[in-house]
Amino acid sequence: MFQKHTTPSSTLSQQEIIALYRQAVASGQSLGEIEKKVQAKQERLGATDRVEQTEALRRETTLKNKLPRIVRLGAFTVPAVFMLAGLYLVGTALFPLVRYYVSTSPQLQAAVLKTPIPLDNVLDGNAVAIVGSSESVIREKPYTGPVFLTTQLDYTNLSNWFDTETGKALAAEPPTQGFTEYTLDIPKLNITNAIVAVGGTDLNQSLIAYPGTALPGDVGAPVIFGHSVLRRFYNPSEQNPRRYNSIFSTIMTLEPGDEIYVTAGGKEYTYRVQDKTEVQPTDVHILAQKYDSKLLKLVTCTPEGTYLRRGVVTAALVEVG
Repeated sequence: MFQKHTTPSSTLSQQEIIALYRQAVASGQSLGEIEKKVQAKQERLGATDRVEQTEALRRETTLKNKLPRIVRLGAFTVPAVFMLAGLYLVGTALFPLVRYYVSTSPQLQAAVLKTPIPLDNVLDGNAVAIVGSSESVIREKPYTGPVFLTTQLDYTNLSNWFDTETGKALAAEPPTQGFTEYTLDIPKLNITNAIVAVGGTDLNQSLIAYPGTALPGDVGAPVIFGHSVLRRFYNPSEQNPRRYNSIFSTIMTLEPGDEIYVTAGGKEYTYRVQDKTEVQPTDVHILAQKYDSKLLKLVTCTPEGTYLRRGVVTAALVEVG
């Protein structure tokens, strides 16, 4: 920064004016002559002030001109670049949240199925399950339950999604009988060959199917948890070593009719998205198992990059290959 040169005031002080009047009176001068002297001195002071200001401006300009052009250009552009970069980062963080609350969240909170899949396209379990599919006789697995936590923890550790006791049980619970992992593909979201571990806690290493929920193809619903981050960091590529950190960031963009493929035990199960909704972090009914149909549930935190709510995508089994 350049310092501005300070100059004396171009007006006479009260003491100076009194001194001039005293000198004039002592020498017998008239009042008019005294006023002329005061005015003349003020003009000289003003002229001196203007000369000093001009000289200070000239020195400042000379000093600026001595600086390299790149330095002068940088002094102007660097602050502007940092300001624009800050605005961009803030905008990219806020825009997904605003878009989510304006366009996506109202649809999810409506709690209405958009386009239920016709029953004849859904592979139900057996005749007993089909007969018992009315709401009056739906059998629901008793649930005594984990309680979801809302505190700020490391949510790549699935045990932190629940209360302490449930988290310990989740980490220690042995794998479900049968296969211990399978793969999931969602073509619309460019998710391919994503590993789903049955049980476990590390969402940095894989998706996790909550132990005790159904296996693919069985009645009930596998409940698969995955981590999400801001969409600009979304990269589900198999070449990305941190793919699971962002893999479920965009599942809430799925629409009814979109297909999800699960490969387990040498078979490919095709699920078709039926519904999506969001719930409070403390809602645990998403883990409940209904035995009148074969479903799949995908769960992540919403809005993307936050832990405010849980987004749930529900799909129905339509084909086994």
